[in-house]
Amino acid sequence: MFFYNISIYIVAFHLKLIAYFNPKIKLGVLGRSLTFKTLRQHILKSDKTIWFHCASLGEYEQGFPVFKELRTNYPTHKIILSFFSPSGYEIKKHTDVADIVVYLPLDTKANAKRFLDLVHPSYIVFVKYDIWPNLLLEVKKRHLKAILISAAFRKHQTYFKFYGGNMRKALFAFDHIFVQNETSKELLKTIQYYNTTIAGDTRFDRVLDQLQIDNSLTFIDAFKANEICIVIGSSWPEDEVILVKFINEYQDKNIKYIIAPHNIKSNQIETLKSNFLLKTVLFSEKNSKDLSQYNVFIIDTIGLLSKIYAYADIAYVGGAMGSTGLHNILEPATFGVPILIGKNYKKFPEASKMINEAGVLSIKNFSELNYNLTELITNLKKRKELGELNRKFIEKNKGAVIQIIDFIRI
Repeated sequence: MFFYNISIYIVAFHLKLIAYFNPKIKLGVLGRSLTFKTLRQHILKSDKTIWFHCASLGEYEQGFPVFKELRTNYPTHKIILSFFSPSGYEIKKHTDVADIVVYLPLDTKANAKRFLDLVHPSYIVFVKYDIWPNLLLEVKKRHLKAILISAAFRKHQTYFKFYGGNMRKALFAFDHIFVQNETSKELLKTIQYYNTTIAGDTRFDRVLDQLQIDNSLTFIDAFKANEICIVIGSSWPEDEVILVKFINEYQDKNIKYIIAPHNIKSNQIETLKSNFLLKTVLFSEKNSKDLSQYNVFIIDTIGLLSKIYAYADIAYVGGAMGSTGLHNILEPATFGVPILIGKNYKKFPEASKMINEAGVLSIKNFSELNYNLTELITNLKKRKELGELNRKFIEKNKGAVIQIIDFIRI
């Protein structure tokens, strides 16, 4: 812990330096500098509070169904939501699920005490991971009620190594850990942590909520025009290299392609657009174009992908062709869509299960993409079979939220 605490101060110093050159780091540094002021202004000592913490946007989406239920069940409590990453905070800083949204301060002992003094939570919910030892050891010292939800553990993590003592102690700050799978439960047993429930992944409940809303988008209706539509979600350059090649070479020019890149910086969007031989239009150009006349539609904005998947006949979800990490395959699956992903999916248990039990196909290179995508385009029966397997898989794995909410007593 001595070296850990020293390293936190070193990291803090370097983050301030890097912030001059990196806009994302700058957002985090400036945001964290306002955390305590924001908490002082908006929380009274007499307030009853519930604190939710998420590392980033993905964990927020994972925890949202639980947050929403607690918001409804405890209307007199102030909800404090914290993020570590700017990608979570900047997008969800105005969310209705919380009264106050802040950056989590860096994990020093002083910050931990100050944060908990100001928030004085009646209950704490962490999502998946982001285990900060100083903060959680202070939570344990104060005997505060805390749970960790949708957790997934792997044997190579620090908690299960001989040198991971303080990280293990931090886990014991949680009264209960809701894990995604049996493997995680068994790993926790090896460190004598037994207060666990295999509840599954709350993301299944989250994506099923998408079916309860209106997913229609008039501009997508105009673009698709009753043709087969392939939606490429959260693509990275490694994905785009082989996808662009396929789109340019595939013979059927009636297929419609919607691409929602992970990175929507204008220079990268323009580069991507210039690589296509087919007629290509950007979301930002849609109001001045006849969308039905285009084959490729690049979504150069955020927040639409979950609805766009409702229009997919086939989906490709990016991130696993390179090393950046697979994006959410549950979103298209809930609409009963067959899904293609890259080869690096082993850290994502839902992907492994859906490859074995449902309608997800993993491809390693252009040749495999070409074979599988061509077959899905030309074989309606296989498309429907794989899509239905995905839909049933989502339905079968719902219910984590009910278990978690039933446990919580505030």
